[in-house]
Amino acid sequence: MKAILLAAGKGTRMRDLTREIPKPMLPVQGRPILEHIVEGLASQGIGDLCIVTGWHAEAIEDHFQDGSRLGARIQYRRQLVQDGTGKAPEVARDFVGNDPFLLTYGDILVRPDTYGRMLSRWREGRFGGLITVTAGEDVTQGGLNFFNERFELTRLVEKPSPAQLERLRAEGWLQPGQPAWYNAGIYVFDPVLFDFTSRLAKSPRGEYELTDAITAMVAAGHVMAGLRIEGRWVDVRDPEVLASLQHDAARSGARS
Repeated sequence: MKAILLAAGKGTRMRDLTREIPKPMLPVQGRPILEHIVEGLASQGIGDLCIVTGWHAEAIEDHFQDGSRLGARIQYRRQLVQDGTGKAPEVARDFVGNDPFLLTYGDILVRPDTYGRMLSRWREGRFGGLITVTAGEDVTQGGLNFFNERFELTRLVEKPSPAQLERLRAEGWLQPGQPAWYNAGIYVFDPVLFDFTSRLAKSPRGEYELTDAITAMVAAGHVMAGLRIEGRWVDVRDPEVLASLQHDAARSGARS
């Protein structure tokens, strides 16, 4: 299986840290965030990668080059206009061809075996896509997902407001003691995804949203498998998270 890594955005929440480099190139344990992802994918046999670059694209392309140093084969596509996650994968459409592909944001850190578990889950059925989730996060900052008894996606609510959460509780979607499944930002898709991203309209935020394409896929009858992330999952979303990772790495180094 091939993989697309989304690394085009400016990472504005990182403030001055991304003035000169893209967020995926910020260091964690002495290496760029994106390098951890590339190595993790390659360790699970996913070595054909396409990195979608944009903001300071050359910083990524010069660092990774053809990927051989990390046991991967890397191509690049540039997203010239950063207009949302719904359009970013389309620039790599020629790269994936007619085959399913893994899609990940370039700032999500997980254990490498997560990618292997995704491949195993994908092979369990005939799915249009696979969405990973985690529990215990603030769902108002991302996607809230609901699943049936086979852990297949039935509904996705993007960044629900407090009022929406109250309504979901009143309607029985959110049950006391049950996890609220937060979108973990790593997927597998059949190329049918592009039939839906190509028809996207901009969201109220003024961007094309990948989650809108997923919602449309489910409405059209495509089965979207779910998979819970086990172990490490870190969205390096802001300077505070990055500082925490660097602090943990420093403490670990001091103990060794």
